[in-house]
Amino acid sequence: MTIKYTKDHEWVNAEGDNAIVGITLHAQDALGDVVFVDLPQVGQGYAQGEVAGVVESVKAAADVFMPVSGEITEVNEALRADPSLANSAPEGEGWFFKMKITEPAQLDALLDKTTYDKFAEEN
Repeated sequence: MTIKYTKDHEWVNAEGDNAIVGITLHAQDALGDVVFVDLPQVGQGYAQGEVAGVVESVKAAADVFMPVSGEITEVNEALRADPSLANSAPEGEGWFFKMKITEPAQLDALLDKTTYDKFAEEN
C-alpha cells in the first residue's frame, strides 16, 4: 500500500494497479464545510491531471483532479449522500472514487506525506 499526494491536494492510496482517491485534510480545511460533491462516472477513463469531479463548500468550489491516469471502478455513494464525510474523514470514509491505474510509473512523481505536508504548509 502506497499513499501519495498531489500538489492539487488529492491523495491516492495505491495497491498494485488499484487505488482509492480523495481530497487531503489540508484541502478540506481550506474549503470549509463541504455541501456537495460531483463524482465521476464508473467506467470513465481519465488522463493524469484531468478533472474527475467537483467538491463544493459553503466557501468555494474546487475541482478534483486525477492523480494518475486510469479508469474509475467505483464511486463513494455514501459521500454523495453525505458530503460532510469529506470534512469528517477526508482520508478515510470520505474517499471520492476507486480506480484502476493505467500508468503506474506516474505514482513516482507524486509527493510522499512528509514532502506534501511541507508543501501544504508553504502554500
